[in-house]
Parts: sequence; structure tokens; C-alpha cells
Amino acid sequence: MSHKILLVDDERMIIEVLEAYLQKEGYQVFCADNGLDALRKADSVKPDFIVLDLMLPDISGEEVCRLLRKESDVPIMMLTAKSGEDERINGIVIGADDYVTKPFSPKEVVVRTQAILRRTRMGEQADGQLSFNSKELVIDLLKKEILLNGHGISVTPIEYRLLSNMAKYPGRVYSRMDLLDKIQEDGFSYEGYERSIDTHIKNLRKKIETDARDPKYILTVFGMGYKFGGVPDAKNAAF
Repeated sequence: MSHKILLVDDERMIIEVLEAYLQKEGYQVFCADNGLDALRKADSVKPDFIVLDLMLPDISGEEVCRLLRKESDVPIMMLTAKSGEDERINGIVIGADDYVTKPFSPKEVVVRTQAILRRTRMGEQADGQLSFNSKELVIDLLKKEILLNGHGISVTPIEYRLLSNMAKYPGRVYSRMDLLDKIQEDGFSYEGYERSIDTHIKNLRKKIETDARDPKYILTVFGMGYKFGGVPDAKNAAF
């Protein structure tokens, strides 16, 4: 089954060009020209990837991204005419996985889309395991266990939720607020502050990193938050 992609932009020409390029690659493409329609279609279509313009006629792309992130981890690529560093950082902080500045090459958007979809699916296995760095780190999503070099390690429920959520999307940057939201999903109640995430990350690094001062799994992205840096095992790919 081909991936479903939602294009959100109020410029008809951009929609038509990207739709043609993505359909040529075999993707199912759905389109919206405003934020409210984008949210409705995201809810009904359940896309695998969203290309989202920041300048929309009703609500901003930033707000659409924030609302989507409350419900979904779907990868999001932002399109914008703004090229400043602050805008790019803000886009990533609020939950975007990539950021493309207009004018852009449609081929570049397609290649980036393919790369992100490949990356986000690399760690998913039919048996509910995520495996990284030649099975050095294995996360069993069904048993809720973490194995390091074949041995189970003891983690707190919060540490497990932090690691498992980040590992599902290697390379994606999570702000501290994103991670707070993640550990409070599915009925899990946690009273904490954004900076308390730093303490949990520090403790988790001590358990899974060879050198907690030079981590390879939980990486700090200065000024933004954290990302998972493990390399998904090739056999995990869903293709």
C-alpha cells in the first residue's frame, strides 16, 4: 500500500506541481488550501506525511502544526518564504521534521519526503520491536522492555516512555514540552516541569550510553531539545 501524503498550501500552482511529482512516485496525495481543512483531512485521511505551508489564509501553519502534534506523530515538512534561522528553529521546536524555504525544487521536496518516510519506518518491526546499532539497543514495545547488548536494563516508567517515543522517530527533534506531553499520554499522569525532562534524560543516559558525556542515542540539540540518534537496523525496514 502506498503512503498517503497531505499537501497544505493556498497557492494552487504549488499544490498542482507537488501533487504531480508525488503521484509520479506512487504516493496517494490529498490536498487542502487552508488550515481548518487540513486539520479535518488529517483526522479523516490519517496521512503518513504532511507538507505544510506556514502562510495560510485562516490559521497559521505553526498553529496547525501545534494542533496536529497534540494528536499525532505524523512527519511534517514545513514550507515557508521565511529563511531566517529563528524561523527554522521555531518550526522544528513546535514539531516539524523538516523545513524547506520557497522557492524550492519539487524534486528536492520529493527526495526529502522519501528520506523522512524511510527513516521514520526503519525502526518498526511486525513483532513490535525497535532495534538499533546492530541490536545493541532493542526496545520491545509489547513487553515494554529495553535490552542493551542482550541484557535487560531497569528503567522507570517515565524513562521507558521517553526512550520508546523518541526511538520511533530517529532524528526528529523533540522540545521539552513535546516530551512532557509524550509521558502523559495513555492515561499516564505526571506532574512535572519542562526542565524536569533534563533530569530524566540524564538518568536514562547513564543506563543506556557507553559514555553519558558523549552520548550516541539521546542527543542534545542546543536551543531546541533532544533527538534520538540510534541507527535503525536495516532488517527493521518495512519495505
